[in-house]
Amino acid sequence: MKYRAHKFKLRMTEDQDKLELFLNSLDGEVVAVIPNVTPFPANYVDFVLVVEKVG
Repeated sequence: MKYRAHKFKLRMTEDQDKLELFLNSLDGEVVAVIPNVTPFPANYVDFVLVVEKVG
């Protein structure tokens, strides 16, 4: 199996629709969605890594 990792920049409060469109546009199976949590100055997610199994 081969895997592909995608970096998807987002603002958690605004980009839910963009993330949904991105995930639905992938050809393979989504294996994991890994958030990057930034602790300073306040906790927030600035991007997620999406791991896709391609076939």
